[in-house]
Amino acid sequence: MKPLGGWVGGPPPASTEVYIARLPQDIYENTLIPLFQSVGKLYEFRLMLTFSGLNRGFAYARYATLQDARRAIAVLHRFQLRQGCAIIVCWSTQKRELVISGLGTLVSQQELEARVQMVTEGIHSVTLHDSPCQRQAKLAVLKYKSHEAAALARKALMEGNLQLGKSGVRVDWLDPQLKKKLQLCEGEPLSSQVQGGESQAVPRPVAPRLSLQNVLGTPVFMTKCVQVKPNGWQKYWYQVVVPGWPVPISGFTWVLSDRQGQSEHDKAKVDAALHILHLLSESLGAS
Repeated sequence: MKPLGGWVGGPPPASTEVYIARLPQDIYENTLIPLFQSVGKLYEFRLMLTFSGLNRGFAYARYATLQDARRAIAVLHRFQLRQGCAIIVCWSTQKRELVISGLGTLVSQQELEARVQMVTEGIHSVTLHDSPCQRQAKLAVLKYKSHEAAALARKALMEGNLQLGKSGVRVDWLDPQLKKKLQLCEGEPLSSQVQGGESQAVPRPVAPRLSLQNVLGTPVFMTKCVQVKPNGWQKYWYQVVVPGWPVPISGFTWVLSDRQGQSEHDKAKVDAALHILHLLSESLGAS
């Protein structure tokens, strides 16, 4: 994406970008760019379009300075583009990771990388995982060098350009809870290059009763579902009494309802056991 006319110098920081939503589908850059230029100097404006050329109802505006971006949010958030049509203007979240789900089990990392590089730009890393949500399926996590590159890649991939020979393939932003679930299942970081240069590997899931019993004795688990989301994720509170440990250990975890045999309570127990084993290993190692 080229800078808007009249720009001199390097690009501003990514933190100067705002996200715009609830745009009518018949409004385009000729209306939007002058509006957003009226509150500050724009570096670029990206209106996201469908394959057929209609706008998808959202856009990104990147300003020269943080002050300009703040002014855009203050002035244009809930601005009435027309009667009964108030737009949303807020800080862009700068997401850079996509997930491709529903891949066949025969898809290889090499084939996937080649396909992704053919249809998208700015790819940082590609990792392939066994799907924690579907049997006999894989999913891939794609990390891009910038939010702009990830957004453009998402659009390209959603239009069916991947061509991996399997129907039902879906592309979306990587949900933080799914990222956590993959880390627990794989026992390694999702990307070969971890931010900050520090690995955040997590042990592979193991039977909680057996593992904790090996440490201090047979634990007693209590779990309770406290929140359910429409996409199937459930938030669980847990409390575990471990023999020989002075106080109960409690916390929260998210699990996915996928109807594959294991109950959500059992999944919450596995997550709780992993967390507690980590805490106990740190405490016992320090003593």
